[in-house]
Amino acid sequence: MKLSIQVKPNARKNEVTLREDGGLIVHVNVPPIEGRANEKVVEVLAKYLGKPKRNITIVSGRKGKHKIVEVV
Repeated sequence: MKLSIQVKPNARKNEVTLREDGGLIVHVNVPPIEGRANEKVVEVLAKYLGKPKRNITIVSGRKGKHKIVEVV
């Protein structure tokens, strides 16, 4: 399954919210430096979806706020 997500770095807390169009917004409390935000996105999504981190892969958008994530 592929998900379209929007990332909000430097948030107050880690959480996942729904957009009006059905997409996900992932709020992470780390800055987008050296891939730290991407690692936290995977961690937060794994907890939200109840899946292990190894089953979540960022397919596109590693350097942007809009990402496509594949969940196995």
